Amino acid sequence: MTGEAVISVRDLWKVFGHKPERVPRSAELSALSRRELLDRTGCTAAVREVSFDVAPGEVFVVMGLSGSGKSTLVRCLTRLIEPTSGEVVFEGEDILAAGPKRLRELRRRKFSMVFQHFGLLPFRQVVDNVSYGLEIRGAGRAERTRRAMEVIDLVGLDGYEHSYPDQLSGGMQQRVGLARALAGDPDVLFFDEPFSALDPLIRRDMQHEVIRLHREVGKTMVFITHDLSEALKLGDRILIMRDGKPVQCGTGDELVGAPADDYVRDFVRDVPRANVLTLRWIMRQPRPDDVMDGPELGPDVIVRDAARAVLAAGKPVKVVKDSELLGVVTDAEILGVVTEAGA
Repeated sequence: MTGEAVISVRDLWKVFGHKPERVPRSAELSALSRRELLDRTGCTAAVREVSFDVAPGEVFVVMGLSGSGKSTLVRCLTRLIEPTSGEVVFEGEDILAAGPKRLRELRRRKFSMVFQHFGLLPFRQVVDNVSYGLEIRGAGRAERTRRAMEVIDLVGLDGYEHSYPDQLSGGMQQRVGLARALAGDPDVLFFDEPFSALDPLIRRDMQHEVIRLHREVGKTMVFITHDLSEALKLGDRILIMRDGKPVQCGTGDELVGAPADDYVRDFVRDVPRANVLTLRWIMRQPRPDDVMDGPELGPDVIVRDAARAVLAAGKPVKVVKDSELLGVVTDAEILGVVTEAGA
């Protein structure tokens, strides 16, 4: 990760129940499993000992199965749910120390959320739904309409600005929600399983839309999902959670190439490895009999994208970064991944 972190989370806990603050303070209680803790204290640790940083412009994905704590976590980051203990620092500011007035200011100007349920105002046209946050800020009508039209165009809703939500498909309604989040020009966008209720084809289109928007506007994004394929498609890095605890955090190729435990290994078992792994995961050291006058590729090229060039070369392809030879890749390494089950 490069650059100073936009968000830094340290040892974050969210415990529900009677006297929740005692759990993270006690080494004995904090060591109990979720079931043991519930049986002994009546408390549920929805988020426990979570730490990570999010870099400027990064798409950071938090994923896990239902009950893993991922949605509770993202709500703790914005204090829609109050954390029990820990630290959340946003652009150098301790979010947990912010008073109600400062917190409202942060939510209006610094970060926005996109939820699974669109929450659109049914009796307002698209342009007024999109500009609602600016209206709350006190922006004049001309200014908020101008900005709303900019982001309506950005998310591909040009021509629908005077439609009402019930006249739009689910995917288009979610675009309105996305435009509303973008209208205030926040530093960070939080997505809490925004596409879960959409049909598969519409969901895929919205995933591509997020990728396109990230490429165009470069916003830092924290994206919550239970879908591994969605996480791999969108995330620069992915945090996998289980029972409220972080299991592994890394890039998609790190999770697939070097799973931290059997839980992650099972999670990524059916992922087509050739679509995720890069050449750095399959390259080998040159041998004395290698013909070293073949083409060059970078170590971060995905195996699937490199396959044609490597198979056509008929000789070792050099894996090079900054003029340094890191290794070579041949037909054998490529076919070893491409022909794996599920690839």
